[in-house]
Amino acid sequence: MNDELLERLEAWHEEDEYEEIVNAITQVPEDERDYILINHLGRALNNMERYQEAVEQFLSVAEEGENDPLWHYRIGLAYYYLEQYENARAAFEAADRLEPGDEDTQEFLEWIRNKTTEELREELVEDESAEPVHSVTEITIEPAPGIGMHLESKGFWNDSPAYVDQYVLSPPTEEQIEAVEEQLVFKLPTFYINMMKLHNGGVPHYRYFPVSQAENDGKVHIEISNILGVGREKAHSLCGAAGSRVMIEQEGYPEIGVVLCECPSDSEVVMLDYRESGNAGEPEVVHVNKTEGYKVTWLAPDVATFIQGLVNEENQPANLEGSM
Repeated sequence: MNDELLERLEAWHEEDEYEEIVNAITQVPEDERDYILINHLGRALNNMERYQEAVEQFLSVAEEGENDPLWHYRIGLAYYYLEQYENARAAFEAADRLEPGDEDTQEFLEWIRNKTTEELREELVEDESAEPVHSVTEITIEPAPGIGMHLESKGFWNDSPAYVDQYVLSPPTEEQIEAVEEQLVFKLPTFYINMMKLHNGGVPHYRYFPVSQAENDGKVHIEISNILGVGREKAHSLCGAAGSRVMIEQEGYPEIGVVLCECPSDSEVVMLDYRESGNAGEPEVVHVNKTEGYKVTWLAPDVATFIQGLVNEENQPANLEGSM
C-alpha cells in the first residue's frame, strides 16, 4: 500500500475533492486495489451520490467487510439513498451488532423504521380510497419551524452523515461573514446570518415552497435541494467551488444578487434578488429557471418568509403536472 496515496486520499476527503479520489483510485489496476482502497472509493462515490456504483464497489470486498462495522455502515448508507430499505436495514443492523451504540447507525435505523411505516400507511390509505387528492385545498400543509430552537433541533435539518459531510460548515465568525459579503458584493440578510450561526448550510427536511400556478406555468411548488452556508471551505457554500459566484459567472444566472439554494434540476436555483433593495438592503427571494431563458419567478418578500413558508415532503401540494 502506498502511504503517500493514502495521505492524499484522506486530504482530498477533508477538502470534499471526491472526484480526485475516484480518479486516483481508478488509475490503480483493479487487481492491485485492496480492501482499504475500495473502501475509500466507495465512500467517495457515496459522497458524489453515485450510490449504485458505491454498492458495486463495496460488494466486491464483501467477504473482507463481513466483520467491519464501517463497511456495513457505508453500504447501508448507499442502499438507503437507493431506497432499498430492507438491504439498508440489514446492513445497519449488522453495523450495530459489530459496534453497538453508534449514534449515526441508530439514526439511520430509526429513519428506515419511519420510512417503512409511512409506506405501509400510504398503501393502506390508497387501498381505502380510490379518489386521489387533486387540489391544494384538500391537503393540510405543515409549515417549516421558524428560526430559533426549532432550527437548532433535528426538526428542520436533515443531518444524515452524507449531507453533513457535503454541505454543513462550522458556524461563521463575524470576520468570515464580512469576508464572504465582500466577495459577493452584497450584504447578507440578518435572518439568514442568524440561521447560519445556528446551523451553517445543509439539506432541510422542508424543501418545497408553494407558488402561484399563474406565475409558474401551472406548477404549485418549487423544490430545493439544499441551502448554501456562509463560507468557502465546502463546494456547496456561498463562496465555494460550486457556490453563488461560480454559478453566476459560469452558468449565466442573472447578476441580481446571491444564489441561496440549489434545486434538484441543475438548471434551476433560488436567489436573493437585490434589484429593488440595493446591495445593502433586504432582498426578495426568487426562482430562476435557466432552461426557460433564465425566467425569474417571485417567491417571497424576504428570506424569513421564504424559510418559514417551506413545507415538507409529506405535506407538499399535489401537482398533477409533475414536480419541477
